[in-house]
Amino acid sequence: MGEEVVVAVIAVICACAIYALAAARVVKQYERGVVFRLGRLREGIRGPGFTLIVPFVDRLSKVNMQIVTMPVPAQDGITRDNVTVRVDAVIYFKVVDAAEALIRVEDYRFAVSQMAQTSLRSIIGKSELDDLLSNREKLNQGLELMIDSPSVGWGVQIDRVEIKDVSLPETMKRSMARQAEANRERRARVINADAELQASKKLSEAARQMAGQPAALQLRLLQTVVAVAAEKNSTLVLPFPVELLRFLERATPAEAAQAVQAVSGAVQAAPTPTPEAKENEKEKEKKQEQEQGQESQGREKQTV
Repeated sequence: MGEEVVVAVIAVICACAIYALAAARVVKQYERGVVFRLGRLREGIRGPGFTLIVPFVDRLSKVNMQIVTMPVPAQDGITRDNVTVRVDAVIYFKVVDAAEALIRVEDYRFAVSQMAQTSLRSIIGKSELDDLLSNREKLNQGLELMIDSPSVGWGVQIDRVEIKDVSLPETMKRSMARQAEANRERRARVINADAELQASKKLSEAARQMAGQPAALQLRLLQTVVAVAAEKNSTLVLPFPVELLRFLERATPAEAAQAVQAVSGAVQAAPTPTPEAKENEKEKEKKQEQEQGQESQGREKQTV
């Protein structure tokens, strides 16, 4: 009889141990437990730590409450200005209500992924290419609102959505490169034109200053001659008097004709050489040639 009692006690203890093992559950710190008893949701969410359920009657589902980083596959689309692009993004979300995430939607991860893809295509069609390339913050906010609106009923909260990369066709890349090059060339020409305008203003001021002081123009001309001579080149600079040009500009046609006649008369009045003077000059040239020939012969003898 005593042995039967001992066996019964041991059997009860084993049954209790098996029941405890079947009922014991551990929920991690970043998880929450949702209990379904015979298919119905039990009130109260099980927090992290050790918890018990009714074996074969309750079912405990664990939901991860961490922020999930989900890449959105690249989507092909046409922008509002008719440019074909390929855009990919990344979405950050987390579960805020574990019970709603299990009851309202079959698979909240797949649902969020599909919603992100459709929203991304919609954003591409509503935006222009320049907005996709430079104004991404505004597009990220719009994309976040489009995804967050239906996901509120799923117990999911969208933290952030970021557009990662925008792929363009090669022809569009070349067109944009040519546009940037043309823009830089335009800016260079505008800067050069502004420099020419400023230089012309300074030169006009210098011209007015020199008009009051004629000697300043001569000094400037001498400085230019010195600058050209310092370069050790074969350029010959002949200063031309500016006063002569001014005189010709101010003179009337009659005065100019008189000046030309005066110059021609001075040339005709110049004394012309006589035939005897010409012969004397020829004899002097012959003597100089003879002397030079004798000197050259003497040098050759010395070298020999």
